[in-house]
Amino acid sequence: MQNLLVALIVIACTGYAVWVLIPGTLRRAAAQQALKWPWPNPIATRLQKAAKVSGGCGCDGCEAAQANRCGPTHPHPSPTEHLSQRPSGG
Repeated sequence: MQNLLVALIVIACTGYAVWVLIPGTLRRAAAQQALKWPWPNPIATRLQKAAKVSGGCGCDGCEAAQANRCGPTHPHPSPTEHLSQRPSGG
């Protein structure tokens, strides 16, 4: 039983490492193919996000990325600007 658990952990870690290290083009293609299968909602949501073409901004949470303003004409905000854009909660 212990060997089976270790094997499952190693397989999961290998799959994660491959997913992270493959180029974005292949990752998007794999995600689009995987979306054809029935998945639970949380997994399907992550696959849909991975299947989208990114805008090249590298940040999904900032307002500039959401408005497609990142790029050469509108550079990505600095980390201090990101902190100032966060809504203050408390």
